[in-house]
Amino acid sequence: MKLFIKALCAATVICIIFSMVPFSAECSNISGEVFRLHILANSDSRADQRLKLKVRDSVLKYTNGLYKTADSLINAEKLTADNLQKIANVAQREVERSGYNYKVKAEIKRMYFDTRYYGKVTMPSGFYNALRLTIGKGEGHNWWCVMYPSLCIGASTNYDALKNDTSDNQYKIMTEGGYEFKFKIVEYFVKISSLFS
Repeated sequence: MKLFIKALCAATVICIIFSMVPFSAECSNISGEVFRLHILANSDSRADQRLKLKVRDSVLKYTNGLYKTADSLINAEKLTADNLQKIANVAQREVERSGYNYKVKAEIKRMYFDTRYYGKVTMPSGFYNALRLTIGKGEGHNWWCVMYPSLCIGASTNYDALKNDTSDNQYKIMTEGGYEFKFKIVEYFVKISSLFS
């Protein structure tokens, strides 16, 4: 009987692992089709956190016009790279206009994000390309959003852009509930696999 229970447990684990493979692959595909924005505040003081949001608003106002011509992830990343100094200047001007002398560093990085929830959209954990803005020491809480397809505008977000730029299955994963357990498994898998790469 003990052997049967062990075999049943092993079979259950194997079934769970195999059922996760397609889901994990779709999550990985999502991370390859999305460009994110990540802003690190100087510190967690209220003033620095408010400043982070002012920088966010200025940068999003500038990039909103910039990305109107972006019709692909590659194009959005190229526009960002070509305008990286201008984006840094927009952020720096906002910092100085707000009365601070922090330096702003702008870079495009491949970085790990945990599973994040954004309105009705869930972004699975994984490694994403991102525009990262570091204000001053960059020791405060961060703010993030999806720059391409654009989901950075909050309640007025047009989710059609996301639907148009992802597969039906990917869109379903990101916008329908009920995947929390699978997202957690993928998150652990990505963290473990990153240790070996």
